[in-house]
Amino acid sequence: MNLEIHMASKADTDLHDDSIGSYSYEEFYEAARRFHGYPAPGLMLGGYMMEEARKHLPEGTLFDAISETSWCLPDAVQMLSLCSIGNGWLKIKNLGVYALSLYDKYTGKGVRVRVDPSKLEEWPEIKSWFLKEKPKKEQDTEKLQAEIRMAGASLCTIEIVQIKPEVMGHRSKGGITICPLCGDAYPGSFGAICRTCQGEGPYLERESGRQFKMEDLPNGLKSVPISEAEGKKAVHDMTRINPGDSKGPEFFKDHNFSAGDVCRLQLIGKNHIYVDEGDIPAGEWVHENEVAETFGRIMAGEGVVQEGMPREGKVNLVAEQDGVLVTNLEMMTQFNFVPDVMVAARKSGSLVKAGTRLAGTRAIPLYLSRDNFSRALSVLNGEPLFKIAPLRKAKVGLLITGDEVFNGLIEDKFEAIINAKIHALGSEVICTMIKPDSREQIRNAAISLMDKGCDLIITTAGMSVDPDDVTRHGLRDAGVTDIHYGVPVLPGTMLMLARAGGVQVIGVPACALFFKTTSLDLVLPRMLAGQTLTRKDLTAFADGGYCMECKTCTFPKCPFGK
Repeated sequence: MNLEIHMASKADTDLHDDSIGSYSYEEFYEAARRFHGYPAPGLMLGGYMMEEARKHLPEGTLFDAISETSWCLPDAVQMLSLCSIGNGWLKIKNLGVYALSLYDKYTGKGVRVRVDPSKLEEWPEIKSWFLKEKPKKEQDTEKLQAEIRMAGASLCTIEIVQIKPEVMGHRSKGGITICPLCGDAYPGSFGAICRTCQGEGPYLERESGRQFKMEDLPNGLKSVPISEAEGKKAVHDMTRINPGDSKGPEFFKDHNFSAGDVCRLQLIGKNHIYVDEGDIPAGEWVHENEVAETFGRIMAGEGVVQEGMPREGKVNLVAEQDGVLVTNLEMMTQFNFVPDVMVAARKSGSLVKAGTRLAGTRAIPLYLSRDNFSRALSVLNGEPLFKIAPLRKAKVGLLITGDEVFNGLIEDKFEAIINAKIHALGSEVICTMIKPDSREQIRNAAISLMDKGCDLIITTAGMSVDPDDVTRHGLRDAGVTDIHYGVPVLPGTMLMLARAGGVQVIGVPACALFFKTTSLDLVLPRMLAGQTLTRKDLTAFADGGYCMECKTCTFPKCPFGK
């Protein structure tokens, strides 16, 4: 039966029946006590909601359920159906709304039942309880339960819904892997280390066991006074710092100390040095230089290389080509959870030139235990941590909008601004059009630019809330989809990102005429690098997205977008 027709046939209901499914009210009350611990008002109300939703599904429908709260309502679903959290047929999307949906597990079409606050006026005790208008100890529980019994699902609004495909999919653990940090087995889809080791565990004692701590040094590593240094080899680079002037190795690893080096050792504040006389247990410890070289080699992906050999126990990674830095942020976080290792990098999404330093990695102690070395390698899993996404040479179509420019009342300044930004990134504006604030003409111009082979269209102005600003509407008429309008960046909040098939579209607000640097400067390189910016990506710009409006702009050598 069609769901809409079936719901219409249920519109005229009989007088209120206080039974809940196959239970009488009293039977469900006692069953709730046994299942939940006590017959909570939310569970009793949830029973009526569950049965109301089921009534509006065609008979014989195999359904799954979604609860929009984790309070009480999921228990009603589990008591009255085969859907449970354990078998995955009940999903909890904790939106904080007292609502549930039952839907055909094959088509995703179903009904949503929610408590409607506008229907609570007739039921003062329910309203007081539901809206938390008075403390629990002041509630009249007996009256509250009586009102719920009388009201049933009449408090609710029912609507037809279509569940998103990604929500419908049944959960799967996927492959099981062993956490390299703690040894627990967990679904590999959760990441390179388990969620507890990612900091999400609820256990204080287990968490304290994962705090960073310095490993003991190898037993065979000896400390000797510098008076005995002659003839010994340095086991690590030794740094000399001249404040405000220079910092670098005074002695390199494997340097043979002579009698004349004693004075130099004193000058860099050394009274003792470490020496290795061959007594360090083989295979149990890894020297900082070997650690850094190994990490750097694995972390460097496409367009990234090591900057020479490790120095002072650290290796730097540099860009081999121009482009946008792309970092696996989840992997970087998990790597830094491993004790006694670290990696730090420039902000992912930064525009970089060839030869630019991007990141540095090292072991924190002089010798890293083989155990922690192996854990760190397991997190990296042989995958690069950093890569450079090169900028493509886009064919840009520029669409300038505005009656005042089209009619020659003011001189256009946008073309020169956009051209300069595009050329600086290695692309070319192949066609420029100026159109009035006409939805139809903007539509036709956008289609014309696509027909001319433009793979990036940039429109200027017409992005604000004024009634004359119809640029977005004209673009939509031209077939533009996936529109993201508004970015948490100042200046440049009213930026628009979209696409029309394979053509990228950027709508630039008028403020770019005044401000040298706006949200456009943050998103343009990443789009030329082939990245698809999601709403989540755009919201991330908020942290660092407030321009200081310096009199002399030094972007990108400033905090904007960082």
